[in-house]
Amino acid sequence: MRAVILDSVPADPAVAEVDTPRPEAGELLVKVAASSVNGFDAATAAGHLQGMMEHRFPLVIGKDFAGTVEALGEGVEGFAVGDAVFGVVMKPFLGTGSLAQYVTVSAGYGVGSIPAGLGVLDAGALGLAGTAALDSVNAVDPGKDETLLISGATGGVGALAVQIAAARGAKAIATARPGAQADFVTALTTADLHLVDFNGDLQAQVRQIAPDGVDAVLHLAGDGAQLAGLLRPGGRIASTLGFGPDAVAGQDITAYSVMADANAQTLATLAADAASGALRVPVTATYPLEQAADAFTAFGAGALGKLAVTCS
Repeated sequence: MRAVILDSVPADPAVAEVDTPRPEAGELLVKVAASSVNGFDAATAAGHLQGMMEHRFPLVIGKDFAGTVEALGEGVEGFAVGDAVFGVVMKPFLGTGSLAQYVTVSAGYGVGSIPAGLGVLDAGALGLAGTAALDSVNAVDPGKDETLLISGATGGVGALAVQIAAARGAKAIATARPGAQADFVTALTTADLHLVDFNGDLQAQVRQIAPDGVDAVLHLAGDGAQLAGLLRPGGRIASTLGFGPDAVAGQDITAYSVMADANAQTLATLAADAASGALRVPVTATYPLEQAADAFTAFGAGALGKLAVTCS
């Protein structure tokens, strides 16, 4: 099969021919129709995960997938050949990823059904970013009319988090530069958003909106300590970038280090919301598998939203 691989790290992803995987006991073999590029994938290629997870080379990269079940491993129940599924590759090692024509995934974790109304391209860009966004918002649990600063609102996780927070009635403050970034973020929701430019005086801009500090922060980009300094006493910060409780020791702040947990309930919630139109998957560009390297280049250059990759 054709797949996006790394022969070593750090390295640029490249498309090559590799063996088609076979499902082990408890696994599904999925024929992948669509995937996407995530920060996790870029970090893998850059070598940032060396020493943190086992790397098996040639390493097929990719976390998100959407497609159809091609075969069942021994003992699998609840799925049948031909089922439309999506999710996140959640194996404890790196090497058998989803930027490929086929992927094997656990039938018990990281996979869910694609409901009617959710297109396969959107499903293939939803799993990891959607889970990270939902888990981050849930961690700080913004109440109605509480102020929530979302740093990194123009990325895939941030764009979904903006929508989730706005739907809950939070007073969302999103980082976006004037122009294309601001236009992208404001189009995500019909709710009122406050935009702040991270390249300007962030503290002054935020304090103008929330003089006593914001109630909560999502740290998806930027400096965690700087963002924590914008919280009111008793505020909460959730970070997908490793900023956790130790970083705020002795302060009247609660910090959560978020690791996306793509469990069945989370995936079902995201899929249902996306299928109903309550949540829009922010796909801004689509690349064929053979041009996946271009998607990584665009991601590294700060592309807005999600970059999808078609794999069939």
